[in-house]
Amino acid sequence: MNTPKPKLAIHKFSSCDGCQLALLNLGETLLELPKYVDITHFAEAGPNNPNAKVDIALVEGSISTPDDIERIKQVRENSAYLITIGACATAGGLQALANLADREAWMAAVYARPDTIETLSSSTSISGHVKVDLELHGCPVNSQQVIAALADLLAGVKPVSERQPLCMECKRKGVVCTMVTKGEPCMGPVTRAGCGALCPSLGRACYSCYGPAETVNDGALAQRLQSLGLTTEAVARHFLFITSGAPPFRDAGLRLRPPPLETDE
Repeated sequence: MNTPKPKLAIHKFSSCDGCQLALLNLGETLLELPKYVDITHFAEAGPNNPNAKVDIALVEGSISTPDDIERIKQVRENSAYLITIGACATAGGLQALANLADREAWMAAVYARPDTIETLSSSTSISGHVKVDLELHGCPVNSQQVIAALADLLAGVKPVSERQPLCMECKRKGVVCTMVTKGEPCMGPVTRAGCGALCPSLGRACYSCYGPAETVNDGALAQRLQSLGLTTEAVARHFLFITSGAPPFRDAGLRLRPPPLETDE
């Protein structure tokens, strides 16, 4: 008698679909996955059963609408093990930038009828609403990390999330530091590893799409970036970017961001 394969679901919330596309780009590896798991829900690829009870759920996207709140509670209830994938799911993503501004003014500037749009007052991570068992970061997520986590779970091993800063990944790969050699403002010292040092490997500074590392010395990095000629406001924008919803980056950016100018009544 054959043992039933574990069931896997891949859910989307408020996002650009980039993390799901990263999984689709696995190509032959993705085609091999059904040998080991039963993919019950992955609307981007075909299977559409969002209410199925599963062993493992991968969740992309932030919580940005009232409907998102209800759906993520249902996903959590139906999932034995929940993994958030990508910057939106782990830190609110780019849409969390609206948390730092006048959301109603933005809505009025974009939509002809903003009163017809149902949205929350803030965009937040999945972990802000339900228990998350593992977070895999990135914009988009590193699909190889997702496969490695699934392989660990199928083998009965608890997956481990990367915690070291990107600089360690650069050193392991022998990548020359762009901040030292080119004077470019790089977020590598405070950013979580996991991307394979993709941008530095191509001679470009890191812009922190993987969010904060385990230890963030934002004060030291802010001083270094200012020594490269960046204004305090520009340094703040480096922290308040793709993962502005992550507390270490949000707090650092808000400390650095200049107060609004006072205007005469």
